[in-house]
Amino acid sequence: MEASGLRIWDIAPDKMCRQHLLGEHRELHALWSILTKGKKGYAKHPETLRWHGKLKALYLRHEALVREMTRRRYAHRSPLSEALATGNATQDEYVDPYEEQVRILRKKGCDCSVDELVGEGGTLARVVAWAA
Repeated sequence: MEASGLRIWDIAPDKMCRQHLLGEHRELHALWSILTKGKKGYAKHPETLRWHGKLKALYLRHEALVREMTRRRYAHRSPLSEALATGNATQDEYVDPYEEQVRILRKKGCDCSVDELVGEGGTLARVVAWAA
């Protein structure tokens, strides 16, 4: 079931359309602020809760988004403090399973390349981890 509000996708950034890439980057900064500065907004949201103790993983997701933004020649002027990137470097909890995230993006009708994530016979083929 799709959660409302805050969203950090588990889709490889190079598969995301401009709107979703930049939107996730903006939301990631909001989430980072909640987790590192004790902000109250969305503090109890399922997307926020899955990142508790995983600031390193969130930092790595940010860096993956920045690499893709740079590849597309988008300006990036909002680095995160690596010193705050503590905890687990792997995200293994999901608000929506990966396959559901692909379905959600497909339904949006945007320019995300999610059709490439569907293998033969309509089965989903998970792409290489974005944090690599």
